[in-house]
Amino acid sequence: MALSQAAALAEKALGHKDNSITEQDIANPARDRAKYADPSGETMKALVWTGKNTVEIQEVPKPRVVEDRDVILKVTGSTLCGSDLHLLHGSIVEMQKGDILGHEFCGTVESMGDSVKNLSKGDRVVASFQIACGDCYYCKKKWSSQCERTNSNTLEHGMYGGNTAGMFGYSHFTGGFAGGQAEYVRVPLGDVNLLKLPDNVPDEKGLYLSDVLATSWHCVIDTGVQKGDVVAVWGAGPIGQMVASFCFINGAARVIVIDSNWRLDYIKEKYPKVETLNFNSLPKGESVTSQLKKMVDGRGPDIALECVAGEYPKGWAHYFELMSGAETDTSEIINEMITSVRNFGRCGVTGVYAGFTNHFNIGSLMERGVRLIGNGQAPVHLYWEKLLKMIESGEIEPLDMVSHRIALEDLDKVYYKFDKREDGLQKIFVETKFSGPPAKGTPSLTKY
Repeated sequence: MALSQAAALAEKALGHKDNSITEQDIANPARDRAKYADPSGETMKALVWTGKNTVEIQEVPKPRVVEDRDVILKVTGSTLCGSDLHLLHGSIVEMQKGDILGHEFCGTVESMGDSVKNLSKGDRVVASFQIACGDCYYCKKKWSSQCERTNSNTLEHGMYGGNTAGMFGYSHFTGGFAGGQAEYVRVPLGDVNLLKLPDNVPDEKGLYLSDVLATSWHCVIDTGVQKGDVVAVWGAGPIGQMVASFCFINGAARVIVIDSNWRLDYIKEKYPKVETLNFNSLPKGESVTSQLKKMVDGRGPDIALECVAGEYPKGWAHYFELMSGAETDTSEIINEMITSVRNFGRCGVTGVYAGFTNHFNIGSLMERGVRLIGNGQAPVHLYWEKLLKMIESGEIEPLDMVSHRIALEDLDKVYYKFDKREDGLQKIFVETKFSGPPAKGTPSLTKY
């Protein structure tokens, strides 16, 4: 918490860069009701961050159209992502009390600015989790997550050597935009960042084009999974699950998923071809690396994919270094990946890493010719039209990962259960007062 607040103060002292074409730091319309709240005075329910490890459902002002490319959505579906837990824990800096969270959502168009010409009131749409301008160097390549004109945070630019795009509900480090775990949401540059959903794709499937499907697909494609590859996947959450599925779609011969809880059984039930490795049940004297070598011809997998994140230490050294601020991320999983793959193997990192790490095994990386690839925040715009067609054809099934449907009013309670891996929560669908009844084959409502 202290680090996050120090970062916010540093950003305030430094001031934002001047690159953004959309207003920054509107993480809750209540921050300036005269400028950002709907003039009707209508309020809405929203999930807000209230401090490290605490979130609440609160009544806040409904957002208004602020800029002429804005779209206001009635949210009909949102979800909870492992990345949201990094915000809950304060691992991502520059969170402020009252920030509305949620970067994955779909809805119907309620109103829009005068410059939005490609949408109509009532259109069903899904939003990309990143906010892209559509015109800059990266956007012209569809690398929407790296848009140059929607995030003017100076601290991020200094730490990373460049800015990412702005992102919904993901701290002021990425622009300070209000998220979609709410009944309404403002979508800046809505003419670019919304994809229409066809009638044959229900919200319970289309929602996940916003992040998890594109992120999983990008992880597989960007790291270069090819026909015949043996792939090891760290993490059995929703990203790890869909990565495993997409590896097979792209020709992998074998997929081995590494984790330590019930999620391994969940994935195995959905995809019987998947092999699993529980790092809490290793034989005496064995490690994840030694087991993977034994499982794959003594050499190890061709590819390792990181679908966890850097905030979860496994040993005491990294635990204390994280607690003391000596590092922001542990290198343990990255090191396991590097030592586990065969010589000249490839390692892709999709789990969130926020800053710096210690004890990185650069020697193995260099001497054995291992390729370490930061997949980056997935460029949703590059993939979402293709993935939508794959949903329509039945080639991919988002519902494989959806375990629960909950009401927005219960989302704060579900955050804590999701954090503790309780109740078999894999991926959820969050309904609002604007949602329709559950689509065929989707979970019924669970109340908390």
